[in-house]
Amino acid sequence: MSSSKEPTASSISYTDSSEKNEKQENIDFNKIHDVEVAEIQTIRDGDTESVFGEDRTRLKQGLNQRHLQMLTLVGVFGTGIFLSSGGQLATAGPCGTFLAYTLIALIVGLNQMGLAECASLMPTSSATVRHCEQFVDEAWGFTYGWVSVWSSIMPNEISAAALIVSYWSDLSQGIWITIIIFVIYASNSYSIRFYGELEFVFAIIKLSLLIGLIIVSIVITCGGGPNGKSIGFQYWRNPGPFVEYLTKGDLGKFAGFWKALSGVVYSYGGVQSVPALAAEVKYPRRTVFTACKRIFYRVSILMILTAFCLTLIVPSNDKTIANSTGNAASSPFVVAMKNANIKVLPHVVNAAVLTSAFSAANLQLVYGSRNLFALAVKNQAPKIFLKTNKRGIPWVGTTFCACFMPLAYMNLSTSSANVFNWFQSIVSAKLLFGWILISSNHIHMTRAMKVQGIPRSRLPHSIGFAPQAAWISGIASFILLLTGGFKNFVKGQFLISSFFSSYFIIPLSLGLYFGWKFFKGTKYLKPHEVDLESLFKDAEENPEPPLEKVRGWKLLTLLWS
Repeated sequence: MSSSKEPTASSISYTDSSEKNEKQENIDFNKIHDVEVAEIQTIRDGDTESVFGEDRTRLKQGLNQRHLQMLTLVGVFGTGIFLSSGGQLATAGPCGTFLAYTLIALIVGLNQMGLAECASLMPTSSATVRHCEQFVDEAWGFTYGWVSVWSSIMPNEISAAALIVSYWSDLSQGIWITIIIFVIYASNSYSIRFYGELEFVFAIIKLSLLIGLIIVSIVITCGGGPNGKSIGFQYWRNPGPFVEYLTKGDLGKFAGFWKALSGVVYSYGGVQSVPALAAEVKYPRRTVFTACKRIFYRVSILMILTAFCLTLIVPSNDKTIANSTGNAASSPFVVAMKNANIKVLPHVVNAAVLTSAFSAANLQLVYGSRNLFALAVKNQAPKIFLKTNKRGIPWVGTTFCACFMPLAYMNLSTSSANVFNWFQSIVSAKLLFGWILISSNHIHMTRAMKVQGIPRSRLPHSIGFAPQAAWISGIASFILLLTGGFKNFVKGQFLISSFFSSYFIIPLSLGLYFGWKFFKGTKYLKPHEVDLESLFKDAEENPEPPLEKVRGWKLLTLLWS
């Protein structure tokens, strides 16, 4: 499916002087239509310091490839698949749920192809924000940066973590929220290496949980539980593969499947955060590209397998999963274990899910602080957010984002499960918006390369199908965003809270975009105006060693490398 051009020992310098001259000549006056000599010179002499300067002087490269790979799992496998998947099953039925997870996995995988190419060419902090400014329009970078900060301070995972603890304790959730906030802030305040090691451990726990749930599900399905009851595909037959939603017949079944898609998007949250730490990882081009590329089969296979297993072990008409409490009591896996008379494992699952919620909340704080750093680099946020401690942590941005964590106390209301669902819908809409911009960045980069006569073979790393993948994923994400709250347009189904959480991202982003464009007079970049040469020059002048071939016992490290 994909290919990458790793530098070899014999080609580690990429080009000799004659090759460089040939590549300079690729920017031909005949290929760049109606471009003045001065504009061409600007493209050739792009200032790499203005692109990478702050990232390389203020942030520390404390992460290795294994950290970034496992952070991917931390970001993606949050509470969605463990807690919210029951709601999707109740809405869409087993077949509808399986198709929903498979379709979103495909969209995510295609989206990662474009992100991998852009991020390997321009590995900066909060990559998508900076890519928007470099390839499209500074106003879109400003917009996505502040939208990302806003969504990062949504305490959805902290709320989930507090709800998960309520499975064991009758103490006020406010106590647990306070403890969780303190621990998250502390873990983000020492060093990026400490954070990476902590999350690496949590990711191993999460990976073990996923594999364990798949095995337990197979055992339960085959009748290996204490009750000895074999299930097989019983729940696909009765109550059936699909659930009717809002209306009867095939249209109702399709509506259930389409409604489940928004919830499934939330389960894939964090995918786009892989290159956000590009400036803090060793060999960023190679590492970020590999992480983005491998996420397609790692996340997709694990997520689809897990979703398939849950459709086998719990009926879609089970009232426990339909009326979510927000904690593990309504998790389809816990419900299945209780139905099979398995006594201890539900507590083990709940503990592992708690670490998932904690690590996902941790990543949100990291993501928000790096977005503030990226915005400050371009004078789109106060320069104070560029301040880092001696270990390279942007502590001002971290503290600023942490100040909003107490919003999680909203979860103390009697409708705490509804609050969690609101957060989920808001975050899902933001994720789709981000996927649209990731596709847009790659489309604009590809168009600019074509106009400026730069061949794709000059990319540090590439995937053959990436240009087409960007279009497919971008269009699909746009459709999902527009239809995410379709229920509100059905007669008698309108709810202001549902409509707001599904569509607030649209007026917010447009307001930020046109506001900044009006205030700063930013310009939409035409293909010949995109500064590509400075990026390619930096990649060629800073080659990275090839990946070490994995052999023998090290094959086990493919789980995280």
